[in-house]
Order: sequence, then C-alpha cells, then structure tokens
Amino acid sequence: MQTLLVIDDELAICRAFERAFGDEETEVRTATTAEAGEDAFRRFAPDVVVLDLQLPDRSGLECFQRLREIDARVPVIFITGHGTVEAAIEATKLGAYDYLFKPLELDEIQELLEKAFKLSRMVKVQPSLPGEEDAHDLGTIIGRCKAMKEVYTAIGRVAPQKVNVLILGESGTGKELVAQAIYHHSSRAARPFRAINCAAIPETLLESEIFGHERGAFTGAESKRLGKLEQCDQGTLFLDEVGDMSPMTQAKLLRVLQDQTFERVGSNEPISVDVRIIAATNHDLQQLVSEGRFRSDLYFRLSVVTIQLPPLRDRGGDIKLLAEHFVRQNSPRFGKQVQTIAPETIQLLENYRWPGNVRELESVIKQALLNARGTVLLPDFLPPLNSSGHTDPNSELNRDLSEYVQSLVDSGSHNVYTETINQVERLLIEQVLTQTEGHQSRAAEILGISRVTLRNKIRSLGINVHRFSH
Repeated sequence: MQTLLVIDDELAICRAFERAFGDEETEVRTATTAEAGEDAFRRFAPDVVVLDLQLPDRSGLECFQRLREIDARVPVIFITGHGTVEAAIEATKLGAYDYLFKPLELDEIQELLEKAFKLSRMVKVQPSLPGEEDAHDLGTIIGRCKAMKEVYTAIGRVAPQKVNVLILGESGTGKELVAQAIYHHSSRAARPFRAINCAAIPETLLESEIFGHERGAFTGAESKRLGKLEQCDQGTLFLDEVGDMSPMTQAKLLRVLQDQTFERVGSNEPISVDVRIIAATNHDLQQLVSEGRFRSDLYFRLSVVTIQLPPLRDRGGDIKLLAEHFVRQNSPRFGKQVQTIAPETIQLLENYRWPGNVRELESVIKQALLNARGTVLLPDFLPPLNSSGHTDPNSELNRDLSEYVQSLVDSGSHNVYTETINQVERLLIEQVLTQTEGHQSRAAEILGISRVTLRNKIRSLGINVHRFSH
C-alpha cells in the first residue's frame, strides 16, 4: 500500500485529500503543523508528501528541508498561493517535486500525484541484477538468457560512467527498469531523478515540461515554472519514448547535450545544468534519421552507449522464470494461494509470441490469477491466446459493434463517436469489475490504467460499482 502525507493547517484541505485519494491502495495521513508533519514523516515513511508553504509553527520551506534530511528521495509537492510563487520556485530548486496553486483543482492534483507515486517507486526500489542476489522482490530484473546477461554487463559497465545512455527495445521489454538500474548503480544515485514520457505529453507542452517556462510565455503560463532539467541538476533525467520528440525540442535537447545549457520557454537567459540523460525508445532511430524525422547529431549524442533489450519471444527459458516471478508477486495481492505453474501452462506460455513482451505476460498472469482456484496455475485459468501471438478477441465483437454503430446512425444521432466510445468503455470496465468482484485497484491493474482514471471513468459513465461486490 502506498502512503500519502498531507501537511496543511487547513483541516478542510486535509479532509478533502482523505476523501479523494484514500482507498484500499492509498493510505492518507494528515498533519496540521510542521512539527506533527515531521513526526508523521518519520513514523509512516510516506511515498509522497503534499506540503503547505505556510504553516503555523514554521515555514513550509523549513519543514521541507527537515524532511529532506530524513529522506531526500520522497517527492514533495507544495501547495502555495500566487503570492508565494517565488518560495515555491525556490523549493523546486532545492529538490521539491512540484507545486500547486490554491484553489486546488482535483484533476491537476490527481495527475501530479500519479506521477509522484510512480517516481517514488522508481527512486526507492533499486533493481537488483542477477549475481547480486537471486531475489524475487519487486525491483528484480528477471532473466538468464544470453541477451539479458549482455544487458546486465552493459548496465554494470555504463552506470558508473559520466556518459549518456540510449536504451532500445520494443514496448513492454523493460526499458524503464533498466534506466532505473543505471541510475541506482551510478554515482548520482543520491541526487535527483526525474522521468518524462515524451509520447504521453502533448507536443505543445513537452518543451515546457523539460525546459520550464517564464510567466506569460504562452497562454495559460500564469507563473514561472522550472522544468525537469533544472529540477534534477546534478542528477539524472530519463526521457522515455524520445523518438516522439518534435524537431524544435530535439534542437534544444541537443544544446543541453553539447554544452549543458538551455533557456526556459519565453526566456533568452541561458541556464547551466549538470544532468545525465538516459533516453529510451521503441522506434528505430536510425530509420527515423534516414527519413529526416530525427536529428542525426542528436542521435549520435544520445547513443554514446546503446543498450538493446531483446523481445520476450527471443528469451527462451526466461518466460518460465518471469511467469513464476509474477505469480509469486501477485498471488498474495489477489488473495490467492497459487504456488506453482502446471507444466502444460508453461508450455502454452512458451508457445505464444508475446507481441506485448514482458508487460503483456504480466497482464496475462494477473488475469489467470483472478480465475485461479487452488495452488496450481492450470491452463484453463489463462485468458485465450491464439497462434498468431495476439489475445483472441470475442468472435462476435466486430459484428455487435458494427450493429450498434449502425443503429445510432439510423436513429439520426449526431454524436456517434462519443456514444460508441462510452458504450465500449462501459462494457469493458463492467466486465473487468465483474472479474475482480468490484475491487477497483485490481481492475485498474488489469485495464492498464491508473486508479484515478478508472474512478473518473466510473463516475462519468454512471457505473454502479456496488452491484459487482459479493
């Protein structure tokens, strides 16, 4: 279970966080003074802290500095009024994760907390490599095939060096975990770590996310904001899906790699930083370079050291190791007693092509555990897999969907897209909630979305979750 600590002297804000984010996966602790907050920080070891800049017994900045002395890895999000923007910016320079303005907007808080919890997991869990252990913890990188042994060697060789690293591999192969391992085994492990998914952020906002912006730089830029580069000075910046970066952002990133300087959006003042870049992509960057979609000079700067992750279909016996790992990891979480996997089940898994790689295997094991009974994972518990390497869809789905769309058109609807998407989402969410007996955290895991996103979908679609509970 992850823990959120809210330190704010306004009881209404503390209660609002408890109502909005407290559930079976997130424990919300609150404190109304800096002293009480520091005590709670020591006692509960939270994963993320939300901290008001103005507290009755001492300033939020002072409290923040004391929290950092206890554990500097915990992301801290400041709450501030517009009159204290400079203090919030100063806190960000000192290592705070981000800041929010009052009055607080729920959607903005949700998005920021999701990122902060993910970052907390990345900086707290040090992935262990075979040879350091043979462990089964959450951070273990699993695999004994020749290609994975080469990956481990590359991590050990490059982590201590002051060079940039490019991680290549198909989606779901574990690029983020490798980046995490490089960071933890580097000399910068005690310094800030920040991660950006370049494909998940609109092009218009990605430049600001990386480099920051000045007040008035664009519509909606109501105050100055530091980008991830400044936030992780002396540390490491992980750029996931760097192949999706726009040409303008590529040019600015190239300058950072060349001379470690950049300008915030809306400013001509150069800022110097000392940041190690770890980039990852599932694209063929050499192909993008030949097509003129990715700068060749940036490619050569990023790929000082390149680590190629193999697809799961080429990893032989690792499929069995990974499947057993995911069973050990998830069986207790799902309230199951599964201890072993039947040989017939292993055979089916090894015959499958795994287009979604390790991420897909983990999802399949989770679905199988939800169906499991007893202590052995039998083939009957697996979701349908077909020989082409893709999960077998319901054979009637396309026909039913086509008929539904046609009925909307025949009725004269002018909102066919939204109505169809809502219907599909409702069916999908209700099916998974039925499988999990109304357990929203498990449903979110299976769907591959956050709990906050699932909660919002349930609310907007008017789904009554209580009818799925037994």
